Amino acid sequence: MRTALVIGTGLIGTSAALALVSRGVTVHLDDHDPGQARTAAALGAGTDEAPEGRVDLCVVAVPPAHVAATLADAMRRDVARGYIDVASVKGGPRRDLEALGVDLTPYIGTHPMSGRERSGPLAGTADLFEGRPWVLTPTRDTDTEVLNLALELVALCRAVPVVMDADAHDRAVALVSHMPHLVSSMVAARLENAEETAVRLCGQGIRDVTRIAASDPRMWIDILSANPGPVADLLSAVATDLDETVTALRALQSADDVKRSEGAAGVESVLRRGNAGQVRVPGKHGAAPATYEVVAVLINDQPGQLARIFADADRAGVNIEDVRIEHATGQQAGLMQLMVEPKAVPVLTAALRERGWAIRQ
Repeated sequence: MRTALVIGTGLIGTSAALALVSRGVTVHLDDHDPGQARTAAALGAGTDEAPEGRVDLCVVAVPPAHVAATLADAMRRDVARGYIDVASVKGGPRRDLEALGVDLTPYIGTHPMSGRERSGPLAGTADLFEGRPWVLTPTRDTDTEVLNLALELVALCRAVPVVMDADAHDRAVALVSHMPHLVSSMVAARLENAEETAVRLCGQGIRDVTRIAASDPRMWIDILSANPGPVADLLSAVATDLDETVTALRALQSADDVKRSEGAAGVESVLRRGNAGQVRVPGKHGAAPATYEVVAVLINDQPGQLARIFADADRAGVNIEDVRIEHATGQQAGLMQLMVEPKAVPVLTAALRERGWAIRQ
């Protein structure tokens, strides 16, 4: 691939363009808002000048509701040899294209499974897709050359290609992305009018649960409007679990020993089902989840603390698998949790203590 046209210079479009430019591809940028395309160009994502002829690949990175019309217009203008979109739903846009009577042989629907809470070109990064799944939804009509172009794009963005049926993809993202986002928003909404004294007690758990609730509501309305059925089905199942859990919790308030026992069993059931589901979440590099142990280190909120602790771990020959930082309320300090393999715990603990770090047992 030598040339590409990216239509839509939000987070995903700009990130793809930045990745392609960094691999030597000439990228042209287009957006319904010329100012946004100019911003992406100023960031090094390509040029906002129109290509002089056909490009190798046209990447449509617009909201799902606008994918079909944008693709149809680009195809009628014959701007590229191949066409893809990167919308977060796949079945609806393809059916819309079919209804418009567009030849679908030069098109393949795709979805990079990566994103951020921020949107717009300024949030774009060339490494956004590295190591992340990138779903491809070819059909029997898809031209082999177009599939190869899409695979080349995925490789240039250093993502991992995953081939799926379009409707199966939409059901899957409803489960692992769309439904969790709404649940996160519902939990975060409980904080809106909560007393300040309660909010000040927020720890890492509530931050983990509500992190994705910070995303742009307008973007999510576009996404959910394109995949409402599967998301509603899942939320209905969650609602059933909620009703049963509420009933179990009410039973725990009872003076009747039998009812309390039934309530405890109901709460335990949902917690254990949560355990069983959580262990199915893929681990590092998409492999089976590994079991790590935590070495907790007290750190001051000062420049260079993280660099020092990582350097000390490196000197000890210990690989840090994951990191979490919990900041202390009202203090310029925090607890840094270093996730490592169990066998590395005594080695890292001894090395950090030797270098003056305070280890929390």
